Amino acid sequence: MAQIVVNDNEGIESALRRFKRKVSHAGIFPDMKKNRHFETPEQKRKRKEVARHRQRKRNFRRET
Repeated sequence: MAQIVVNDNEGIESALRRFKRKVSHAGIFPDMKKNRHFETPEQKRKRKEVARHRQRKRNFRRET
């Protein structure tokens, strides 16, 4: 859970900016997007297969 303490003389804009930075560093948005909708086992397998293919392709390019 990302949380910040707003100082007395701190503006809301800077506090919001600090909060957004902390949330992005914590990796909350990707997790939230991943869990937004139910994913069937078939969709999960397909997504992981695409990710593996992408990773293999990336590793192959690095080797050559």
